Amino acid sequence: MDVRLDWDGISSDLVAEAGSLRTTDDLDAAVLVSLFSDRRADDDDVTRDMLEERRGWWGDTYALVPGDRIGSRIWLLAREKLSRDTLARAREYAAEALAWLVEDGLARRVDVEVERGGPGRLDILVRVDVGAEARLYRYRLATEEE
Repeated sequence: MDVRLDWDGISSDLVAEAGSLRTTDDLDAAVLVSLFSDRRADDDDVTRDMLEERRGWWGDTYALVPGDRIGSRIWLLAREKLSRDTLARAREYAAEALAWLVEDGLARRVDVEVERGGPGRLDILVRVDVGAEARLYRYRLATEEE
């Protein structure tokens, strides 16, 4: 069990209930942290301005598996127009962030779909097949468009 995090479209927060922190399934937390923690930008990624740091978690420097990194590059899209290209990149970044679930044997399969949920909103739909069970997740991400 992990501490429950609720996503509000911009950030996540711990959930308290009756004076205690609410808990959740480990997979729920793993999917949320994988999608919305900032993965370090690749050398060839274009950032919003050249002065911005490449973000990422310092612990990735010492990963037990070379090249293993936490989080996603979805943050690179924060100020992008929600074009077809942006949606395709969002899907690519989300799939990349969740690939470890299959690689580490926690899931049989992970499918990601991304769609424009409305003005200034990107929706990420995730299906994680664990054994005979399919877990569905839907996250709404606020963007700075319009």
